[in-house]
Amino acid sequence: MNPKRLAWDFDHHAPDAEKVKLHEDVRVRCHDLARALNEYIPDCREKSLAVTNIEQAMFWANAALARNPRPDEVRSE
Repeated sequence: MNPKRLAWDFDHHAPDAEKVKLHEDVRVRCHDLARALNEYIPDCREKSLAVTNIEQAMFWANAALARNPRPDEVRSE
């Protein structure tokens, strides 16, 4: 793996005001979906997995917002 890419992925990416708003929007929309599923689906393993996957989607979406766009020199291997 490209060392610059690896360093970029594990670095802190401080958000500007626009990105903070986008991060908040992702969290709100994911929370809305989780809340809706919580109302519709009985408590069970599948519900827990669905909520876990919503959390994962939220984390990856926020990582994508934080890391991108990234400098050209770290785009690929």
